[in-house]
Amino acid sequence: MVPESVTARDLHPAARNELKTLSKENAEDVARHLAMAAQLIDDDPALAHRHALAAVRRAGRLAVVRETAAITAYAIGDFALALRELRTYRRISGRDDQIALMVDSERGVGRPDRAIEVGRSVERGALPAAVRVELTIALSGARLDLGQPERALLELDIPELDPNRAFEWSPALFSARAVVLEDLGRLDEAAQWHHRAEVAAEALHGETAAGDMIVVEEIVEESLPEDDA
Repeated sequence: MVPESVTARDLHPAARNELKTLSKENAEDVARHLAMAAQLIDDDPALAHRHALAAVRRAGRLAVVRETAAITAYAIGDFALALRELRTYRRISGRDDQIALMVDSERGVGRPDRAIEVGRSVERGALPAAVRVELTIALSGARLDLGQPERALLELDIPELDPNRAFEWSPALFSARAVVLEDLGRLDEAAQWHHRAEVAAEALHGETAAGDMIVVEEIVEESLPEDDA
């Protein structure tokens, strides 16, 4: 059941816009279920997933609905279902913005080799910076799954790894590097990157003294040279 206080307006406008092909009543119901899934994903992923499935039953041909089902399936650890939903979402939308989740889902079902293959199948230079970083982190994790820490570290050597600037992706990227360095036994370096991750997170929340780290709020996409991509 969806509380009466939750309405379609609680869903992000971009997602709500995708529901315009539905009847007014069905669009309202689907939007409310998607809004509930978004609200519950962190605190009660199982209930969020049930709302996502309710939306699928009503509007399974819409990309945003299948994307929500994939994200909630991943959140409850059903990686096989997440993969199926992600493939459907990708086919419907033609977008690669959830490629990192696909890679992690392949890892979740115990196929790190396949995870790397999936990650390498996209042109990374064409991805938004945040998606590109998420994919890099997922690929690094797959390398660790395969017992390849040196290659995992190489995956993380990307232009977005700037220790002096705090982008939205910096805390996760710095933490991923620290984890790989720990695996390599380079504990002092790992501690430095863990600290940088903490400082970046604090900077992004406005809790760090001026001059500790530059916060970059506006990200300008630049095309990478083909070799770098």
